[in-house]
Amino acid sequence: MSKRNEKTVARSELQVRGLLVEKGVKVSEKQSVDVLSSRGYGVTEKDGLLLTFYEALYLLDKGALNVEDEKEEAVDFQGLLHHYEIVDENTWEKYVTYRDLRSRGYVVRSGFGIGIDFRVYERGAYGEDTAKYLILSIQEGQPVSLEHLTNVLRQSQSLKKELVLAVMNRRGEIVYYSVSHLNLK
Repeated sequence: MSKRNEKTVARSELQVRGLLVEKGVKVSEKQSVDVLSSRGYGVTEKDGLLLTFYEALYLLDKGALNVEDEKEEAVDFQGLLHHYEIVDENTWEKYVTYRDLRSRGYVVRSGFGIGIDFRVYERGAYGEDTAKYLILSIQEGQPVSLEHLTNVLRQSQSLKKELVLAVMNRRGEIVYYSVSHLNLK
């Protein structure tokens, strides 16, 4: 066994093989699909499980996923990150936010498409309850219009979810801010 394989096995008890596709990383092996799905990863499709790029980056970094392209060549972290950057200009802050939330024990799913990046479930509540938080991730110094923030807040409140702003500072650390409507009387 090579040193790289010994390191990978030591880092994670889960070993999944995925194929890089246009929208993410496809996992086809039934046992891997079941394990990942039960842990809150990916979207089940008829021919397997589709991991988002940030899920795949996270699992790749943890040593739980090996990614190959259509030529069956290995795709490393930087290669996958570059592929994701082509699809989404906010790649890095989304990945760092996702990684931070997962490392804190939360199940993190894709947002609702209303400007929300992620839905976050309370620890132990995934599969039993709905997401409690909606996360909007931004980079420190990146302007966000009040109109956009107000629209996202209204949508969050209409869904009975708490809006959280995840701000990545210049050192790559995430600081979370709860966003709520304030009525002064």
